[in-house]
Amino acid sequence: MEVKDMISRARKAQIEYQERFNQDAVDEVVKAAAKIVYDNAEMLAREAVDETGMGVYEHKVAKNRNKSKGVWLNLQGRKSMGVLEIEEGTGLIKIAKPVGVVASITPSTNPIVTPMANIVFALKTKNAMIVAPHPGAKKCSVHTVKMIKEAISKYGVPEDLVQIIEEPSIQKTQELMSLVDVVVATGGMQMVYSAYSSGKPSFGVGAGNVQVILDRFIDYHEAADKVITGRAFDNGIICSGEQCFIYYHEDKQEVFDAFRKNGAYIAKKEEHDKIVTAVFSKEGTLNRDIVGQSVDYIAQKAGISIPEGTRIIIVEAEGVGKNDTICKEKMCPVMTCLPYTNFDEAISIARTNLSVEGRGHTAAIHSNNQANIIKAGSEISVSRLIVNAPSSITAGGSIQNGLSVTTTLGCGTWGNNSISENFTYKHLLNITRIAQISPHIEMPTDEEIWKMK
Repeated sequence: MEVKDMISRARKAQIEYQERFNQDAVDEVVKAAAKIVYDNAEMLAREAVDETGMGVYEHKVAKNRNKSKGVWLNLQGRKSMGVLEIEEGTGLIKIAKPVGVVASITPSTNPIVTPMANIVFALKTKNAMIVAPHPGAKKCSVHTVKMIKEAISKYGVPEDLVQIIEEPSIQKTQELMSLVDVVVATGGMQMVYSAYSSGKPSFGVGAGNVQVILDRFIDYHEAADKVITGRAFDNGIICSGEQCFIYYHEDKQEVFDAFRKNGAYIAKKEEHDKIVTAVFSKEGTLNRDIVGQSVDYIAQKAGISIPEGTRIIIVEAEGVGKNDTICKEKMCPVMTCLPYTNFDEAISIARTNLSVEGRGHTAAIHSNNQANIIKAGSEISVSRLIVNAPSSITAGGSIQNGLSVTTTLGCGTWGNNSISENFTYKHLLNITRIAQISPHIEMPTDEEIWKMK
């Protein structure tokens, strides 16, 4: 089917859905769309690993389950149509309206949960959605969307409300982005830039390069396990995965012992260049063949030997920021580390590395000092600071941390994005505000206004 025909059908379906479904009916549809992925988490995870050759089956199962139930928990009971709010005092009335037809550009790294989450957000807000999957993950993405369509068809949802380009291409994706009302682009930076250049309002993501500060006087074994769990998750393809831990210099032995005990291999000094060459090209770009691959694959490519049961490889950086390529984002189970002499230096190191790549995305800290936590959040230019938890697993939202569950993490103007928060259903709403002059609000005099503090 031609893209323009898909758009035409989506617009008709969206109008019908908007007119026929009330809030309760919409919420039933949303629940069904999320639960079908939860119920088929194992099958869809296997399909994703087999088709893309990336990631870890067990981790993708967990991701399918956690994202689907987390999205549903976040959305249930949330009003997404009609009058949302009447402000006290002014009486300002806010009315929610759909944006229309949404394009969802999805990556090969998250070919199941990204379409699911974006479809659910669109359904919640009475929008239509057309998915443009990554060509390298089209089969599992198409299967996911077809399963969702079948699940929601039982509620009388129009057939063309949710669609997917079954044979994706750059040309079709660009045409889609030029014809829809809003674009949600999750994936490589080139695709995100293309979305912002489409001439349509767009929500994109920035590069990740999560810097992790290990504060003093913490349980290093507990912190090491959480950092390694985050870095190893799905073989490191998550953009919010830990990339560099920054530790107090006098505690180096204790820190390194904790990481080794929890499954990290700390590379020898003479292995530094071998690993950098395996992960990055001569130009400093990430080698595609290592993305989402196992720690054993990386070691073999680098020509080094690692102990059995190794979860991640740690390469000590030989400089900060541009002075060592290893300080950039590594979408595999490899990370780096740097020492600091005081907390201000730890923040400076994090900011320097982020200035090369990852500004605006995410940082993490393991600390028992609330003042230092607030200081890091205040001084590091990121949209989210994860505290005492695995970043890759919780930055995209958690039932326990207050961040909206999603697969699209806005990076603000720091990362050339339009939002600095987790993308969710509210970003697919237009809001009409009815403003009436209230006779109950007394207008102060000019003199009173200028005396106000």
